[in-house]
Amino acid sequence: MKTVIDEFADIKVMRFEVPGWDSLTLQQKEYAYHLSEAAKLGRDITWDQYCRWNLPVRHAVEDILDRYGGNRDCEAFREFVVYAKRLFFSSGIHHHYAESKFFPGCDREYFRSLLESVGRSADVALLDVIYSPDICPVRRSSEREGDIVALSSVNFYEGVTREEVESYYDSVSDHDDPRPVSYGLNSKVVKEDGRVVEKVWKSGGGYGTAIDRIIDELEAARAVAENEEQKEALGILVEYYRTGDLQLWDRFNVCWVGESGGTVDFINGFIEDYDDPLGRKATWEGYVNIKDFEASARTELLSSNAQWFEDHSPVDPRFRKPHVTGVSAKVVNAVMLGGATYPSTPIGINLPNADWIRKEHGSKSVTIGNITHAYNLAALEAPRSALDEFAFDREEIDAYRKYGEHDDDIHTDLHECLGHGSGQLLPGVSPNALKEYQSTLEEARADLFGLYYIADPKLVELGIMPDSEAWKPAYSSYIRNGIFVQFSRLELGARNTESHMQNRKLIAEWCYEKGRDRNIIERKSRDGKTYFIVNDFHALRGLFAELLAEVQRIKSEGDYEAGKALVERYAVDIDPELHREVRSRYEALHLKPYGGFVNPDIVPVRGIDGSVVDYGLSLTDDYLGQQLEYGRKYKTLI
Repeated sequence: MKTVIDEFADIKVMRFEVPGWDSLTLQQKEYAYHLSEAAKLGRDITWDQYCRWNLPVRHAVEDILDRYGGNRDCEAFREFVVYAKRLFFSSGIHHHYAESKFFPGCDREYFRSLLESVGRSADVALLDVIYSPDICPVRRSSEREGDIVALSSVNFYEGVTREEVESYYDSVSDHDDPRPVSYGLNSKVVKEDGRVVEKVWKSGGGYGTAIDRIIDELEAARAVAENEEQKEALGILVEYYRTGDLQLWDRFNVCWVGESGGTVDFINGFIEDYDDPLGRKATWEGYVNIKDFEASARTELLSSNAQWFEDHSPVDPRFRKPHVTGVSAKVVNAVMLGGATYPSTPIGINLPNADWIRKEHGSKSVTIGNITHAYNLAALEAPRSALDEFAFDREEIDAYRKYGEHDDDIHTDLHECLGHGSGQLLPGVSPNALKEYQSTLEEARADLFGLYYIADPKLVELGIMPDSEAWKPAYSSYIRNGIFVQFSRLELGARNTESHMQNRKLIAEWCYEKGRDRNIIERKSRDGKTYFIVNDFHALRGLFAELLAEVQRIKSEGDYEAGKALVERYAVDIDPELHREVRSRYEALHLKPYGGFVNPDIVPVRGIDGSVVDYGLSLTDDYLGQQLEYGRKYKTLI
């Protein structure tokens, strides 16, 4: 079975299998089914959050795909279909990763004719949104100057300035509360009659229609949950959705993180704040998984030693947790992706995000095994390799092929299982102190934790790493990707704005600069091509330790200015010559730098009496068909 089922623009779409599904009981399958329905029902929320024009554009595009009776075999219509696929992949008009607006390959008048042919003449005003580079040019702004709230297209704010938003939350937040509420996580801020007010996302409020449908499926899941802890957590989550009370959201997370006995687990809610320019509002996401018991032995071994890693971290002892609580880690297999995790999903997750919950109750970390496996299969199917193009020599290539995939898994485990959960804020420091730089610095902190510890002899002692040299390909790969290869993803002239890409660039550039006098990382040229080579692996580990200590200090002390200086100096601006070179070399490989997935279909199987006797799992190879089906089945009134 082929893993990659579709390719267009800079994207490949894959499918994933779900090992372990057939071993679930009927009750567990039913539980997963209802959680999966809840994960898909928030789809329109995410679309609307990303930009207020996204849903009107999508509905027009869906109508054309469903009803257009003209020539579908011409180049213009093929270009329209590519635009539609990109729109569905990004949940809107902005690139899912680079965050800049993309445009149709067919001309405006042709698009107008498509709208008119299906009776949507009233929607021709959308063409300005679709084609104008000046309307909603970027999803989340990170401009050095200007109001990043006004410059962003995300639909978290309306009629307010950054200063007004920050002033509002300063007035309602208790900065001395040791268990601070994540004010603003689930609301839109608008101005009414000259006053700044919140519109809370809840039943009967913002996104109420979608939330009510989500509640119905969560209630159905609660009725067949595996244990009482799951039932309690779902009950609190439903009450939170009904009221919008963020204290209930914290209660849910405390309960959720304490439940570890079930096989099926889920994420559902307004969770990650990466898409908000101010790092406060959360995008909706849903996700369902089942535990891979055999593969989880590795992550459970790491989590059982969490206190050792915390105690030996190269950061100031003031910033270490004296008692690491409740760190649970496992390898899981994805069952259903929804909202911000669909079609493009992370390969690892660590939640909850509230620092006080992490400190007092711990966190759950997962590495998503079947997603990683699908990426690896897709790479094997590709005719050419980025590794062969950008690694300097055969020794570097062979080392990565021997250890690289294992290193990637371990670094993800360390990043998610331990990195995000490490460290502590000093008393009185606000979790939002780093503002728009919070996401980038948090990802850098977790990456640095993983990079430092992947080379530690403790991992060999625990049997996690095979020998004392196996970590080195991880360092070579990280540097060449962070400083160079990852920018094959961005258009020429673009700035680096996405948090994860910023994090990698920050680390690689900082280490390259700090180690230049000692030739720790060397830039070489051969046959007109640039390479970045690690010459001293142990010295590079020392640089990772130094930077980890500084990033942890910045977070623990809430040092906004120092965090801003790091990000702005090392993470944003791309060397134009290197950018042109990496784009040219990558394009010659005919590879797609971004990947995402279609979901499996969970189908109730009914017996002679009409009752459900099983839930079957089927894979699809029709990416566009799934998107259109979801549009019909999960459309809600926003």
